[in-house]
Amino acid sequence: MSKIVVVGANHAGTAAINTILSNYPKEEVVVFDKNSNISFLGCGMALWIGKQISGPEGLFYSSKEKLECNGAKVHMETGVNKIDYKEKIVYGIDKNGNVIEEKYDKLILSTGSLPIDLPIPGKELENVQFVKLYQDAQSVITKLENPELKNVVVVGAGYIGVELAEAFERCGKHVELIDLSETCLSGYYDLEFRKMMEKTLVENGINVNFGEKVLEIKGTGKVEEIITDKKSYKADMVILAVGFVPNNTLGKENLELFRNGAYKVDLTQKTSLDDVYAIGDCATIYDNSIEDTNYIALATNAVRSGIVAAHNVCGTKLESIGVQGSNGISIYGLNMVSTGLTLEKAKMLGYDAVATEFTDTQKPGFIEHDNESVKLKIVYDQKTRRVLGAQMASKQDISMGIHMFSLAIQEKVTIDKLKLLDIFFLPHFNQPYNYITMAALGAK
Repeated sequence: MSKIVVVGANHAGTAAINTILSNYPKEEVVVFDKNSNISFLGCGMALWIGKQISGPEGLFYSSKEKLECNGAKVHMETGVNKIDYKEKIVYGIDKNGNVIEEKYDKLILSTGSLPIDLPIPGKELENVQFVKLYQDAQSVITKLENPELKNVVVVGAGYIGVELAEAFERCGKHVELIDLSETCLSGYYDLEFRKMMEKTLVENGINVNFGEKVLEIKGTGKVEEIITDKKSYKADMVILAVGFVPNNTLGKENLELFRNGAYKVDLTQKTSLDDVYAIGDCATIYDNSIEDTNYIALATNAVRSGIVAAHNVCGTKLESIGVQGSNGISIYGLNMVSTGLTLEKAKMLGYDAVATEFTDTQKPGFIEHDNESVKLKIVYDQKTRRVLGAQMASKQDISMGIHMFSLAIQEKVTIDKLKLLDIFFLPHFNQPYNYITMAALGAK
């Protein structure tokens, strides 16, 4: 039996802990987490804020009690302030100031990520905040009940910023969305898809302000105004959502780091130190689309990395098969999903990349109801013909389609293989000449 210490009971940490407890009951598992709750699904935060779900209860799937019932020892509300990697000791301080020491045989770092803290004056004003934790969302919801809070400015038009903009508008607030980029969702989709989302936001009453840099937040005690390099905006609340950085505080002096500061790990999630593993948003991951190490912070990746690390620390060799960065978003009924590389990113990385596109209704024209248009774009390499990425958009739920492209990237399928892929047809579901087939056939 060995003693395994897990620092961080987020999605990755919880996956690792549960995997160990379920498969290796003789192992001793000790957990540190500085929060007061475990397993909050941040992806549902905007739904809660926007009143699209009744409450936060369903956004939790584990707890201290559940983990302890299964055999773990859990230190909640206990921040780890030091790790002695030579002597293999983790030092924590609980909410009462008590120092807690735990020796380990194996260590799993699951410290997640931290919101990017913009270096701008006024960010300390009341009602300027991040929205990442359960407590953050709870605070926002309480503040939104004040009828005098009318103007919300969201800084950052990535997934979280766009989702929160929709949520605030659904609460009846005047919403300004600001980003330095020229469009929203710039890291996930090519321009024509980003423009589709931008149009949807504008049509639903959200003011988009792209290509603007935030310079200052003003107010007396509370936020009152936000200043960019182009104009100023009234603000009763400002949400900073410009992205995240890996939380490497506990190991940056001892472990090898990736270019963005994440812990660099191998396919077993092991760091540069033996017996030390890193998982989730604080660690790198293997990206099949570029066939190299990358940093892709997604909950799905976090969970898989936790499972891989858990088996390896317990002596069962298991390697990650890599990821494609598959992701999706649904805003005012517009569903967009993507996997792998966009055409813009593929070209930037030096691929001889081109794309084939096709737009059609999901079902035959004689299906008069529940039959929306679907836009598909497949990115591939002209030399190798390998599929590099795909993007889809529709008011129909077409999300399952992206999984096929994710597998295609993982297995290095060529665009030509997709041309005659066996895709079934039934009018209830799709067209006889499916848009996947038609896009592939259009590839030169």
